[in-house]
Amino acid sequence: MVNPKNAGDRLARKLGANLAVRRKARKWSQEDLAERLGVATETISRFERGATLPSLVTLQRLSQMLKAPVAVLLAESSQAPDDQAGVIAAWISGLRDDEREYVMGLVKGACDYFRRKR
Repeated sequence: MVNPKNAGDRLARKLGANLAVRRKARKWSQEDLAERLGVATETISRFERGATLPSLVTLQRLSQMLKAPVAVLLAESSQAPDDQAGVIAAWISGLRDDEREYVMGLVKGACDYFRRKR
């Protein structure tokens, strides 16, 4: 039987890690995100440490601010290409057009290299 306390703790840690990754990808500090969300910086810290879970309304607002579906924020790390593409999308979302184009060129070059190497 699944212990609900342990399941909740795991969910809180997963969510916290995903929030931190998405926030950092946007180059926001915890303070920046807290200000946008209208909460104390310590609240963001507690979310990211997995010490507490946000309400559903707050989770939806975080999803919108971080431009990540709620399901992605709650997901475990995945090796699925679509999930990994979502992480890359978060990383480049705060970049200018020319910077994104540069990163995409690097990624394409690396992919081409590894395909040729097989």
